[in-house]
Formats: sequence, C-alpha cells, structure tokens
Amino acid sequence: MAESKLEDQLANQARISGDGAPSDEDDDIVDPWNVAGKADTGIDYDKLIKRFGCERISPELIARLEKVTGQTAHPLLRRGMFFSHRDLLHIITRKEQNKPFYLYTGRGPSSRAMHVGHMVPFMFTKWLQDAFDVPLVIQLTDDEKFLWKNISIEESMMLARENAKDIISVGFDMEKTFIFSDFSYIGQCPQFYQNIALVSRSVTFNQARGCFGFGDSDCIGKIHFPSIQAAPCLATSFPHIFKNRKDIPCLIPCAIDQDPYFRMTRDVAPRLGYLKPALMHSTFFPALQGAQSKMSASDENSAIFVTDTAAQIKKKINKFAFSGGKASVEEHREFGGNCDIDVSYQYLRFFCPDDDKLEEIRQNYTSGKMLTGELKAILIAELQKMVADLQLRRAKITEQEVDEFMRPRPLKFNY
Repeated sequence: MAESKLEDQLANQARISGDGAPSDEDDDIVDPWNVAGKADTGIDYDKLIKRFGCERISPELIARLEKVTGQTAHPLLRRGMFFSHRDLLHIITRKEQNKPFYLYTGRGPSSRAMHVGHMVPFMFTKWLQDAFDVPLVIQLTDDEKFLWKNISIEESMMLARENAKDIISVGFDMEKTFIFSDFSYIGQCPQFYQNIALVSRSVTFNQARGCFGFGDSDCIGKIHFPSIQAAPCLATSFPHIFKNRKDIPCLIPCAIDQDPYFRMTRDVAPRLGYLKPALMHSTFFPALQGAQSKMSASDENSAIFVTDTAAQIKKKINKFAFSGGKASVEEHREFGGNCDIDVSYQYLRFFCPDDDKLEEIRQNYTSGKMLTGELKAILIAELQKMVADLQLRRAKITEQEVDEFMRPRPLKFNY
C-alpha cells in the first residue's frame, strides 16, 4: 500500500490499532504515553515498522547520508538505534540540491532532571545539526504535561526551563538553535497559534480518536494537543527564522512512540500548502530492569538521571541492571552471556563510542570470558564519565543563556 493511502487510512479509521495499541494480544503496546513489550523479548521493532507503515533505514541510505554530509554516521545510526524513517531520502536529496530544511525535536518536561534515555535523541540531533549545518527548533511541551500529569501550569513551566538547561548541556549551537515553551511561545507568536488553529480545524474528533485512542472521559485539552505538537512542522510557525516561507520542510528525530503525531501531520500538511515532515525513529532506551519497557522518570530505580552522582550510578547499575549472564560463574564460563537481553551491554551500544571495543566486549561476554560484574564495571565507568561531563557543562549555564536560547530571534544558516 502506498504511504499516502496508508496515512489516509490511519487518519480516518476510528481505532488505534497500528497507531500504538496492539491489534491482537501478542503485539506490543506503543503509543505516545505507554510503552510495553513482551517480558522475554521486549519490543518487536520489525512489527512496529509494519504496523506504523514506515521504512527501515538501509545501509544504502546511511551511505548516501554520509556522502552528502561528509561525516561518518553517528554510532546510534550505524548500530541501528535510529532504525526507521519517513522521507529521509527526500531530506538527503534536498541537502544535495542545497535546498533548505530544518530540524525539529522536543521534550515533554515531566521531571526536574532528565535521565540518560531522554538525552539520546538530543545527542543524535546535535550530530544531525552539525552534519547538515541547519537550524533546529526544540519544543518543550509544558502544556502537555499540565494536561496529562497532576501538576500546575507554574510547575510545568518551571520543569520546562530546568529541562532546557539539560538540553543545552548537550552542546547545541545557540546561533542555530531555538528552544521554546508552548505556554510562553503561543503568547509571543500569533503565527504559531494560527497554525495550531489551522491544523485543529483539519482533523476531526473521530480522526483524533483513531490516531490516539482518546476516550469520552478525556478532557478536550488532550484532544486538541496533537495540533500543538504538529504546528512546529510548519515553517511559518517561526516567522523570526523562516519569514513566511511554506516550502521549507523539517526532519524530526524522535522515539517511535511519537510517530502518531506526525502521521497525522503528514496527512494535514499538504492540505494546508506545506511539505510533509520527515522522520527518523529511534528504539526505546530500556529501563534498568529490562527491555520490555523504556526508562521512566517517575521511577528513579528504572533510570540513570543526569543529576545522579558517581556513587548512585554505580549502585543502580550493580543492583538493578538486568543481567544476561548465567546463574553461576561456572555455568557462565561454559555457556556465556546473552547480550541481546543484558541491559549493561545494551546501554553500551548507546554510549560506547568505540565500535572495536564494543565488539570485543560482545565477543568476550558471549563466550563467557567476561563476567557480568566486569561488564557492569565497564558501563559504570562510561556512564560516570558521560554524566559528569554533562553536569560540568550544565553548571556553567546561566539564566541569561537560557533566556537567549528561548528568545524568538533570527538563526544563522546558509539559505
């Protein structure tokens, strides 16, 4: 089925199957608010690709991206953590033709401190920004968290600002990056709200219910919210950056649970005279307890936070990280460990920069040469260094710097 027909079908069917909820009892649950896979194997990403109607990122597509950017692909791309896409080829072609596009990603600020799983898409987005040399907009959906969580508007706005500091610590270029809070920006930019209204008028309640599974007891704010997350895909939402141009598309790096928002947007955008947004989907960063669910900011023992001390990181990994090792040292030496389910190894796939070192670890653990405690020690050292570096950079961020990142202003780019 052609993608456009699939999107029309998904946008018009009044059910959530294929948009997150399982079509049968054997499928995983993946939607913007819930992620749960089977306890033994975790999320089946091949099934998700089929259900969502996206495409796997092929080695050929990665090679073309490397050629057009002149950069070696990021480890998260080489190792398949960013694994599927929509229209990535169109974005690469635009780069080859020197036609403009921009990056768009976001964060729902539900906790004062982000965990390392939250940082993964921002680390990749930083690489994309540097490789493509394009502007970036980062949406902080403090309104979403007010609607879904039992927190006040004031608290959600405070969390957005605190999360902005974590995001800035990744190293984004201020001259090319605009970070905005929904609550604040809607009052600053009439065009943003106008685009929200245009999107909201283009989607019926039945279509929203079909995409997101809204029920009769959900507040109308939730039903309206997808139009707010869709609006940054329209370049005229940022007149200080793109003026009134409607011919500039965006590329959205995000976890695949956010895809329903943008399937809806891809259906609406052409009807409003805009190009469809392109996407790159990542796998979920697993909870310490295993790959059947993603890290959660609401469970401090499921995650490593960017505020954790070296001692806390060591304790959490040693105590909670699910092991793929055998029950005894003797058995492990004989049969080896299972890297596919071992959380410490899976985390190293995200954060170990050296491909050769990672492969050596895999071989040694699989063969039984390396024990679980040794594998955890390697991860602990890697995370302690990464988190310490983030903390050092964050400590230097001033309130004035946050204000400047969040001030509507022209960005620097070459088109």
